[in-house]
Amino acid sequence: MSIHDQFTAAFWDERYGSSERIWSGAPNDVLVQEIADVAPGTALDVGSGEGGDAVWLAARGWTVTAIDVSPVGLSRVAARAAADGVADRVTTTPVDVLHDPIPGTHDLVTAHFLQLPADVRPRVLSALAGAVAPGGRLLIVGHDPEGMPAEFAGHHPPEMFATADQLVAELAGALAGWSIEVAERRARTGVQPDGRPGFPYDAVLRARRAT
Repeated sequence: MSIHDQFTAAFWDERYGSSERIWSGAPNDVLVQEIADVAPGTALDVGSGEGGDAVWLAARGWTVTAIDVSPVGLSRVAARAAADGVADRVTTTPVDVLHDPIPGTHDLVTAHFLQLPADVRPRVLSALAGAVAPGGRLLIVGHDPEGMPAEFAGHHPPEMFATADQLVAELAGALAGWSIEVAERRARTGVQPDGRPGFPYDAVLRARRAT
């Protein structure tokens, strides 16, 4: 299997189908840290998984478009939104970010741990930046390669993991004229939900488009 095969609907439908739940259901920590005090508007949640981020945003008044390559994952997003009473503020749309256009323009475009192959990362993240409305924000969070656990190094090409400075450099053209509000390595717990060692740092990039 090539690394690109891990971004297909078939791969993720099979993974989601193997368990009733893959993720914790909680919103990503950096999303809460960076966006909790931002006035709600429209948001695009990229790689929405099972809906933890989308539902958190919707509960705070955002109108959210949740996109993911996996129909199984999106069905869980919709079910979670309905269960939490925010179905009217969450729309699910199947999108393959490696091949499909990014839908709409939004006040916030957020992508967490969309660990892309290095040969497509600048193009895909630039497309996400293009979906940010004037005055809106782009929030990209990934695993920083510093301190990468051995189990990840053995199964993922190291170039899939970028620092915040690398992301800024790769997006220099797409973010021309923007304000880089945050670009940093941020410490995290370094432990996965099952107790295994995880990445000790996040790479956090938050940028705001000029009005």
